[in-house]
Amino acid sequence: MANPTYAYVGAFIDELQRAGIQHVVICPGSRSTPLALAMASQPALRIWMHIDERSAAFFGLGLAKQLHQPVALLCTSGTAAANFLPAVVEANLTHIPLLILTADRPHELRDCGAPQAIEQNRLYGSHTKWFMDVALPEASAAALRYIRTIANRATALTMAIPAGPVHLNLPFREPLTPDPLPDQPLPEVSQRSPLAWHGRPEHAPYVRVSDTPLGALAAEELTRLAALIGTKPRGLLVVGPCDNPALAEPLLQMAHTLHYPVLADPLSQLRGDPSAQSSVLTSYDAFLRIESFIAQAEPELIIRFGAMPTSKPLLLYMKRYAVCPQIVIDEHGGWNDPTQLASEFIHADPPTLCRALSNLLMDGAESSAEAKQAWLTSWQHTDQLTRQALLTSMHDLPALFEGRIFSELAELLPAESTLYVGNSMPVRDLDTFFWPDQRHIRCLGNRGANGIDGVVSSALGASAATRNKQASVLVIGDLSFLHDLNGLIAAHLHKLSLTIVLVNNDGGGIFSFLPQAAHPEHFEQLFGTPTGLDFRPAAQMYGGKFQRVKDWQGFREAINEGIDRGGLHIVEVPTERSSNVQMHRQLWQAVEKALQAASVANGR
Repeated sequence: MANPTYAYVGAFIDELQRAGIQHVVICPGSRSTPLALAMASQPALRIWMHIDERSAAFFGLGLAKQLHQPVALLCTSGTAAANFLPAVVEANLTHIPLLILTADRPHELRDCGAPQAIEQNRLYGSHTKWFMDVALPEASAAALRYIRTIANRATALTMAIPAGPVHLNLPFREPLTPDPLPDQPLPEVSQRSPLAWHGRPEHAPYVRVSDTPLGALAAEELTRLAALIGTKPRGLLVVGPCDNPALAEPLLQMAHTLHYPVLADPLSQLRGDPSAQSSVLTSYDAFLRIESFIAQAEPELIIRFGAMPTSKPLLLYMKRYAVCPQIVIDEHGGWNDPTQLASEFIHADPPTLCRALSNLLMDGAESSAEAKQAWLTSWQHTDQLTRQALLTSMHDLPALFEGRIFSELAELLPAESTLYVGNSMPVRDLDTFFWPDQRHIRCLGNRGANGIDGVVSSALGASAATRNKQASVLVIGDLSFLHDLNGLIAAHLHKLSLTIVLVNNDGGGIFSFLPQAAHPEHFEQLFGTPTGLDFRPAAQMYGGKFQRVKDWQGFREAINEGIDRGGLHIVEVPTERSSNVQMHRQLWQAVEKALQAASVANGR
């Protein structure tokens, strides 16, 4: 059947223009795709694209003020919506009719650690006249009547005396593009997801929760956990973004005791740790895309620490083996599980828990050491093959490749440097291509809400904390850099040192990897969003040095100069979005060929 989201959204947009909306100010984003595409396809609407949500909202405010008509604002989920607030406050105090449309995650992805998801219900508090958390899309007569009514009611309320802003929060599930959905009979769904449909066996709860946030688990709980882990030779330790310096040593000791691979997110602070040795894997984002590996790598147990990892292939791998028990260790008493796959939540101090479990597991009988070692060796060998394939193939690429920035920085950055990374593509390329051997590099990023806003200022704040005594480097895309350009004033005012690697692909590079790229009619307008800006004058305005590199030798020289001389240095790496996608895919193919060749050589 056709995608029901677009029947629902189409009815909504149709009624908006019928109710009097003629102008829509749109900011680029993924979760807002259904609304953006429907708006762009509606000839009665005039589209105004803006990169910065704060500026977009004030632009809409001025437009509505001059026209004396309601103007709609659209943004994606997360902090993008928060950036509308100053203009919403102004509109409320001056009675300007604005219809604020914020896209959102569906309810099952709220308050569970899902990316780019914040609390958006009544986000603007008393500064709007009315708020509605709109129902999820359906293609039923009742739902279409409902959404048409909402469109008319909300638009009318913006103009009702006294005029002012109205906020509709619209959640969407994937797929976000208008691709038809296959008609899947319920029995097939039930067979593929037995736990979701029938619950866990033996009447056990779907998620077991243990709460001891300030101390260690009770002895009986530790004994139970150790007994469970001891029967699972094919286990994984997954460590997402976290910043607990006390965790590395006991966690790596537990990994050594268990012979479990550690899949370490680059923001876990485990990569490059001298004590990590070969148990910490860093190339899993690449080889977990390869069917031949994941088909024979079914885990029996997953123990996860920290926030949800960045890697989408890792997420899909865990979803593929949804029946595998998954224990989440959370020191903050939160619920970081957007997958809804966790079989157990343990709210406890992770270092304390790791030490206690290691002691119990070392004292217990080890009946599966051979099986555990074979499991670990398989993952280690695959990680090494993948890294070598990526390195070899990456050096054969003809142009400046965005991923190589991080393999180069892994060689250039001195120990104890801080590497701050922007969201969208930079943090994903960091995940795949950053291999700092035996040198601790502190990797930081804003992965709470995963927004592209405020990253320059955050990196400068991190640099200020080190008092310029350690090298600080920021890797950021051009749209995110533009979003927080004024943050550079901190470097000027406070004499801070920061080397910024500006990955300039003239737009939103990540969208070229997403399903939106298959819909070219409005792609550049809504998602590519090229600006064509020259950032050199901006760097000069804030007293920084600007260099646009042409090759990797020039890149190395510019980075070394920035680190050695201090101050603000902006090193622009010009890239091209479509060729960047092709080069990434070329590397995945190289990894697949390397793993297939190794499998043939081993007679498998």
